[in-house]
Amino acid sequence: MNPKRLWIMIIARNREFFRDRAAFGWNFLFPFLIVAGFGLIFGGQANRAYKVGVFPHAPGPAAVDVIEIPETFKGTEQVEFIGFADRETGLDRLAHHKIDFLLEAGPPPHRYWVNDTSPKGYIIERLFSASLCAPPEDSLAVRGTIHGTPIRYLDWLFPGILGMNMMFSALWGVGYAVVRYRKNGVLRRLKATPLTAFEYLSAQMISRIFLLMFTLVVVWTGCDLLFDFNVQGSYIDLLAVFFVGSLSLAALGLILAARGTSEEFTTGVLNFISWPMMFLSEVWFSLEGAPTWVRAAAGIFPLKHMLDAARAVMNDGATIVDVSFQLGLLAAMTLLFLLVSAALFSWTK
Repeated sequence: MNPKRLWIMIIARNREFFRDRAAFGWNFLFPFLIVAGFGLIFGGQANRAYKVGVFPHAPGPAAVDVIEIPETFKGTEQVEFIGFADRETGLDRLAHHKIDFLLEAGPPPHRYWVNDTSPKGYIIERLFSASLCAPPEDSLAVRGTIHGTPIRYLDWLFPGILGMNMMFSALWGVGYAVVRYRKNGVLRRLKATPLTAFEYLSAQMISRIFLLMFTLVVVWTGCDLLFDFNVQGSYIDLLAVFFVGSLSLAALGLILAARGTSEEFTTGVLNFISWPMMFLSEVWFSLEGAPTWVRAAAGIFPLKHMLDAARAVMNDGATIVDVSFQLGLLAAMTLLFLLVSAALFSWTK
């Protein structure tokens, strides 16, 4: 590999991106508008069904259809009940906004927990109290307290928005762009130069990773000034997670760039991959309570593992060692994607 040729291609790709002012500006404006919308217009509240976690009063398996729940509350519409085997698991899900309310099933008085930073938790608490059909002095319910630093929904959401922006930038900025070059004959002309396919693909990947990380830092800094995000872990560890994740996403984009000359077909393939990845990777909402096969299917997407690791560092104070499993999976996916893209790549086909 010739470093000089590689560097020339990186510079050329970066200049092309920065000169496209519309695309350059949208990469910063798009995630900022989403964060501002959730933070200012909706107050950080997610538009989804209420999720109530339930765990049995006595030790044993969680089965929502048989454990004791007040019947008037159990029949509440728009409420999904999710069983947990113990209280600790339920409290962890509640603290991370994966459920809106936690209830201990059993005879009165009913013990429950709610996250004070969750607007939906406040509503469910009112509904639960009303469903008991008894005056407050009867003490049919006992409110529990979540210990530790509360996690705002916006703090949980923000890594997802950053990851989604990185996903679209990686797939479209690499996959779609290279297909367009192939269709316009640019790759055919590059083939006549000393530039090798490996150098060209490496330049595309390095250029895109630089742009992804540059965008990440700018967007994070701007949003943090407005919303003051609470980061429990190290910023260095968080940056490392996003860097490894960007490698995997950019490598996936190279697979899409390996073949094809039809921009319309490439657009369809990109949408086929990016939209399921976005919804199954918990960008907007948690998959808690979803069928087991759905959560298993989400594991095939690199975005899911990147967001799991990023939220663990940001919201739980995890270290690189704690998220080494997710980082290992991302590294393995990156290697696999690179091998497949190198085997499939063609200058003209």
